[in-house]
Amino acid sequence: MTADKNTLRQQALQARAQGGDHAALNRHLIAALAPHRNKVLAGYWPMRDEADPRAAMAAHAGPLCLPVVAGRARPLVFRHWDGQPLQSGAFGTSHPGPDASEMTPQVLIVPLAGFDRSGNRIGYGGGFYDRTLQILRESGPVTAIGLAFACQELPAIPAEEFDQPLDLIITDRETLTPLR
Repeated sequence: MTADKNTLRQQALQARAQGGDHAALNRHLIAALAPHRNKVLAGYWPMRDEADPRAAMAAHAGPLCLPVVAGRARPLVFRHWDGQPLQSGAFGTSHPGPDASEMTPQVLIVPLAGFDRSGNRIGYGGGFYDRTLQILRESGPVTAIGLAFACQELPAIPAEEFDQPLDLIITDRETLTPLR
């Protein structure tokens, strides 16, 4: 299954390079976040050619945090972000420094390499969001919103027992509620 996922990841990342309609992506994400007003939102600082959530994060009426990669095979840590300068992190990420307080997100915008209509996702293969979502979901309700361009959709992604499904998927074409 790993070989299949690696092939799908490469296909989705090649498609992602085409990009999409950034204005539409922002509109759809802002609308999806509106019911989550005042909740702690974890966004992400985009890297490479990832879909960019920053405009929607700026429009969110509530506290913001960004993920920090704490190490291989470990869940993400989230630190409060209010516009302060970011530090470079592992794997090309950017995050608030260690002086920023840790937060527990209630809503997460999840970057995607690829997705399918069942709510399965492919990331970069480190399992960071799967580990993190599992722990957060064991502690209480959390909403995972995948963000990608429509061109990153795959027909089907094989799901393994540790894979955490998305609750919603936002693209530049539509807002998808996964079929389960």
